[in-house]
Amino acid sequence: MPPSFARRATRAIQVGSVAVGGGAPVSVQSMTITKTADVEGTLAQIYALAGAGADIVRCTCNDVDAAEALARIVPRSPVPIVADIHFQYRLALAALDAGVQCLRLNPGNIRKPEHVKTVASEAKARGVPIRIGVNAGSLDPDIAERHGGATPEALVESAQRELAYLAEVDFSDVKISVKASNPALMIEAYRQLSEVTDHPLHLGVTEAGPPPQGLIKATAGIATLLSEGIGDTIRYSLTADPVEEARAGRQLLEALGLRERKGLDLIACPSCGRAEVDVIAVAKAAQAALEERNLPIQVAVMGCVVNGPGEAKSADLGIAAGRGKGHLFVRGQVERVVPEADMVAALVDEAERLVAEGVEARLAAADAGAAEEAERTRAELLDLQGDDPNAVEQRVKLIHQDLTAGTEPGR
Repeated sequence: MPPSFARRATRAIQVGSVAVGGGAPVSVQSMTITKTADVEGTLAQIYALAGAGADIVRCTCNDVDAAEALARIVPRSPVPIVADIHFQYRLALAALDAGVQCLRLNPGNIRKPEHVKTVASEAKARGVPIRIGVNAGSLDPDIAERHGGATPEALVESAQRELAYLAEVDFSDVKISVKASNPALMIEAYRQLSEVTDHPLHLGVTEAGPPPQGLIKATAGIATLLSEGIGDTIRYSLTADPVEEARAGRQLLEALGLRERKGLDLIACPSCGRAEVDVIAVAKAAQAALEERNLPIQVAVMGCVVNGPGEAKSADLGIAAGRGKGHLFVRGQVERVVPEADMVAALVDEAERLVAEGVEARLAAADAGAAEEAERTRAELLDLQGDDPNAVEQRVKLIHQDLTAGTEPGR
């Protein structure tokens, strides 16, 4: 059932492949809690978040190792990546060099106007949007003093000041958040902000705490605003596994009629230098075939067997290409190998069996030698393609040199 309330008209921006504002569906965001420098661990969490309903994922970029890791993460992520920047504007420049699809800047932490303008100029040159992430806990001291603390008016003024800095370099590709841990304060701040800007708004109750209290606080703030037509993208900030954040966000949007409910949940890698098939074509064919059957499972379509089963191990079922074959895996364990031409048909067949029989039964029925064959194919691809088919190491080297030498990254 569609919502009974009208959504506020906002400008449209593009965060990678995800439209935000301009009437686009309200999107769900979450944030990884891994060390970003742990590339494989972070990617595994990103895939889990995407599977739970996250459209966009934020990763911290708090040091040189994190900036370098982002260059390795972005090409392999199934969803757009936002770099979370605190204090060091040069890390924002490094994140742009790493290829992130959005930046989040906290006005209370990066306070020099010239630094904000430098980042905005570089983001504009690359077509990368910026989220102005105002937080009640880290306001500019002068703004907090003038308003007697973190009031709704103070949060809105902080956002407007940052907007003015960006406007000076003709940057308008912006979304804004004015978060607070108090839902009532957050609600009033967003109401006031929605009256003075048409930029898309990112909703959230910051530091909401662990469930169930955190879920209640976050829902009170986010749902109130959404029911008033305010908000273009949301994040639950819980003291919990971030998968719970993504799941809660998706369920709230479905409950309000802002996103469609679905049985099948299909995720796919973005395709990269390792891809052995046309990932987009296979994913579309698989989605069409599986949606006809309305199977309530999560399915992953991965371009190569080198990283695919590991990255998408949280999926119920997946298939990864390699050397003319499709490697079917259940919860990350390869259980059957089929000819590449039969990938979609085999995926559908396995999906029906999985729903009927369950995970344990399908793993028990795995073909003898399937896992070993997948490992041999993985080794062959590594020998053939090398360790860096996406050519990220040159980018990583540049980021490292610039950050450690004290020069502005990429300049």
